[in-house]
Amino acid sequence: MFAHSFTESFVLRTSRRLRQTSISKTTFSFALSLYTTDNSSTDEFHEEESSSQDPSTSPPIVATTTTTDIIPPLKYTKKRKQSKQNSRDKRREFIGRAKATDNGRWSTVYAPGGDDGLTFMARSGLPDRSKPFTVLGIESSCDDTGAAVVRSDGVILGESLASQGEIHEEFGGIVPGLAKSAHEDKIDSVVEEAIAKAGLSSINDVDAIGVTVGPGLEICLRVGCNKARELAMQYNKPFVGIHHLEAHILMARLPFDDDAIYSVGGEGNIHESKRAIEFPFLALLVSGGHCQLMKCLGVGRYEIIGGTIDDSLGEAFDKTARLLGLPVGGGGGPAVEKLALEGDPNAVLLPIPLQKRKDFDFSYAGLKTAVRLKAEKLAVEKGVDSVDVLSRKDKADIASSFQNVAIKHIEQRLKRAMDMLESDDECCIRSLAVVGGVAANKELRSRLEALCQDRQEPWNMFVPPPRLCTDQGAMAAWAAIERLMVGSSDIPEEQEVFARFPFQTIK
Repeated sequence: MFAHSFTESFVLRTSRRLRQTSISKTTFSFALSLYTTDNSSTDEFHEEESSSQDPSTSPPIVATTTTTDIIPPLKYTKKRKQSKQNSRDKRREFIGRAKATDNGRWSTVYAPGGDDGLTFMARSGLPDRSKPFTVLGIESSCDDTGAAVVRSDGVILGESLASQGEIHEEFGGIVPGLAKSAHEDKIDSVVEEAIAKAGLSSINDVDAIGVTVGPGLEICLRVGCNKARELAMQYNKPFVGIHHLEAHILMARLPFDDDAIYSVGGEGNIHESKRAIEFPFLALLVSGGHCQLMKCLGVGRYEIIGGTIDDSLGEAFDKTARLLGLPVGGGGGPAVEKLALEGDPNAVLLPIPLQKRKDFDFSYAGLKTAVRLKAEKLAVEKGVDSVDVLSRKDKADIASSFQNVAIKHIEQRLKRAMDMLESDDECCIRSLAVVGGVAANKELRSRLEALCQDRQEPWNMFVPPPRLCTDQGAMAAWAAIERLMVGSSDIPEEQEVFARFPFQTIK
């Protein structure tokens, strides 16, 4: 009786599905036959049941088909469904977790010091470190082609930068293919100009070469990397593959003024040089693609305690600039910051992200949406067709309110991180480095400086000059110097580029 009830229920259920889908009756017939003909004992049971029943109450007879018309085996379909489910489960595992961190998701991580973070290897040799040496740095991770010659005592001898703002402005964002072509057009002249401004006659006069190899736009990274590899092999120079985010962080250590009091080297055959900030310190990295809080323990040794779970602060600035119809050729951040000076930061009520999460992560996707919805509502109230035709005063209020809440989010996360570090008796971190392109924002710098000074024991805050916060060649050269000073270099012939390049997790 059970077998018959099961088959009848299967027929009724599947008949309803046939009316809702495009599955053929032939396929249905084959599927039904699997339940009625595969097992001999079940067949006999069906025969007994059918002989004792009134023909008028018997289930409808469904014709089967030949094996040439059947669909692929159900086992294959089941395996495919399981594979899809496994992929969904894997993605869910990382929902709500900070991106760009070594959480087992990426196969390649940045670990110049090996598993312990301290075992550095000079795989392509080292310059003479007993006296100041020079490094050519090349940067092409996004839309700026940069090159610079920097001396190991922190002096920038010569630099050159070719920006692509005008190329991408009409598209409202970076077009990777156009960026790659622009890098290829400018890379040779930019390198030559940096060498000339440094007072050198040729590449042979520099002592080492460093180049950004990730993270970034892969096709753009490859342009700079190939150029640097070619020069390193041609002139037999030590070569260093630079991590783009580490380069931003290490720029806070560049002794760009007379206040630098910390020394490195001075022992053995390594010359002494100054640094603006010493390890360990807390770094806030805010840029167009990243937003992270991390403990910086040494060159190549970083412990990320918080990061964005969706969008970065720089991306939120860019999207807001495009929403308001602002020119983004020089970057959306500067455009919003300039307009915000004319507005009221409390004019538009916006939510501060992640109020219920008591951790150190960031999120800007929801704030971007809230800004758009508020702006569209205001456009309707003002009786205009779109947001970009709102009055300048309305746009300024939106820009100022967005910037205010975006920075409040940073302040809250940073304050919680400071509280955590101060409560740790074994932690001596009382210095903050604010780095990345968005660190050039004057309002952000001012408010974070106030946050540091308002602590019971004031923190020291270090921020590179605005022009050194954004992407340029000097950051690659300086990061290479820091790596070389600890005895680390790479093999140019083996160097790859990486769109994703998380820091190794410190055990």
